[in-house]
Amino acid sequence: MNRFEGHGSGEAKIRYLDADFEVVQPGTHVRCAITGEIIPLEELKYWSVARQEPYLDATASLKADREAGVLPTQKT
Repeated sequence: MNRFEGHGSGEAKIRYLDADFEVVQPGTHVRCAITGEIIPLEELKYWSVARQEPYLDATASLKADREAGVLPTQKT
């Protein structure tokens, strides 16, 4: 099954891979692990393979990495 196979409705179940993802259970979207916002599958560009989480954008991805301790926290 490739990333756009299946035309289920609701939230998809995804296996996040390096530079790609695999649809495990068809759906139209996933939810950002940081913001909770809906991300249509055709717009999904950011995720963590290690944490198996999707992110809305680069900012959310960066925040997730900081929270996970992968990157140092931002000093103010």
